[in-house]
Amino acid sequence: MELDPFILSRIQFAANITFHIMFPTITIALGWILLFFKLRYNATKDEAWMQSYFYFTKVFALSFALGVVSGITMSFQFGTNWPGYMEAVGNVAGPLLAYEVLTAFFLEATFLGIMLFGFSRVPGWVHTLATFLVAAGTTLSAFWIIVLNSWMHTPQGFEMIANEAGQLQAHATSWSEIVFNPSMPYRLTHMLIASGLTASFLVAGISAFRWLINDRTPTVMKSMKTGIFTAACLIPLQIFVGDLHGLNTTEYQPAKVAAMEGLWETQKGAPLVLFGIPNSETKQIDYAIEIPKLASFILTHDWDGEVQGVDAFEHAPPVAPIFWAFRVMVGMGLTMLVISWTAAYFLWRRQDVTRPLAFVLVAMTFSGWVATISGWYVTEIGRQPWLVQGVLTTEEALGPISGGMVAATLSAYLVTYVVLLIAYISTLIHMAKRAGDGSHRDPLKPSVQGAERRTIVTAAK
Repeated sequence: MELDPFILSRIQFAANITFHIMFPTITIALGWILLFFKLRYNATKDEAWMQSYFYFTKVFALSFALGVVSGITMSFQFGTNWPGYMEAVGNVAGPLLAYEVLTAFFLEATFLGIMLFGFSRVPGWVHTLATFLVAAGTTLSAFWIIVLNSWMHTPQGFEMIANEAGQLQAHATSWSEIVFNPSMPYRLTHMLIASGLTASFLVAGISAFRWLINDRTPTVMKSMKTGIFTAACLIPLQIFVGDLHGLNTTEYQPAKVAAMEGLWETQKGAPLVLFGIPNSETKQIDYAIEIPKLASFILTHDWDGEVQGVDAFEHAPPVAPIFWAFRVMVGMGLTMLVISWTAAYFLWRRQDVTRPLAFVLVAMTFSGWVATISGWYVTEIGRQPWLVQGVLTTEEALGPISGGMVAATLSAYLVTYVVLLIAYISTLIHMAKRAGDGSHRDPLKPSVQGAERRTIVTAAK
């Protein structure tokens, strides 16, 4: 049987983006949580805040390293598997990716060393500034990547001009329109809040694990409270922003919304399908559990509003993967709401958590990954068959590569990613246990007070 390089290349890129996105999703918000820890220490001189900072800088560094490595691998595929992408829209995509490297990645890389190792070597305000700049760099990096991705969904500010060989290429006519394309504000806000939730549940989950292994030091409770209360505040905001994002998608990518809702035919007063099994042969949802007219109300703010179905579009994405991914994302979001608010209530009333609740928080440690990955599947599969909406199809961008070669590299990628993911989670568990048994001490920072005294003496000299 001949291997299809197109299908395999899509699977390979999906595997790479799935692995890659997990780590920037952590570091984007974790940088700001680290800044919060540092500012609380600056204000209170409570060593527990600084111990939280020291512990989670290791988590940040580990996540940052894996994000960089997987990002480089992903960028290579533009040349190996999808050369048609840069040939057609490289005049737009290339500068945006360059801006991300020049303004964001260099900023992170320059000050990351000071943030990780400079507490006892530079004045306190320099270390705090370095933490702020690293956090700002991660957010700026997300900004440029989301700009490019959003432009691929709602492209504007360009024109297609034939080159000497007769190939159409995109040329920018307005960079402001490219950057501030119609879906960018919604995608950026949605992604930043998703990162905040991912990092919050990671911090809360690791802290709950340390609590369960009888590490009841003040730093554990401070970290846990930070994660839980941050998540409790962010999740209602994410639901609100998600609704706005859905309305924007309805306007600019209605075929994606039709697949999300499992609608094959245009309907007025369309029901909201809570659960069911999409059947592409009969073009209906089997065993559907639905709420009458609610989809129309959510998408049009009219109980009898018209919602277009998949059959209304010449180019439409596959229904089943988008339908399921969307429900996984929403279901995880609602679970986050219930658990974060429950935990916040216990911490507010009892100033502590129960063992069952701590086990639940540990189980939710990587819940942000589930929600983020499923959300990205909705976004990216929902754009198919387009790579750049209405401009370039995914198949047109495929390069002259054999199916056997893609299969071989895909297998290598999958094995490597599984090993790295196991190693990552195992390292987090190992770090938590060492912190919990009291034997762990960072040789570069033996104590906050000692480091602070050395900083004062150095400044006095």
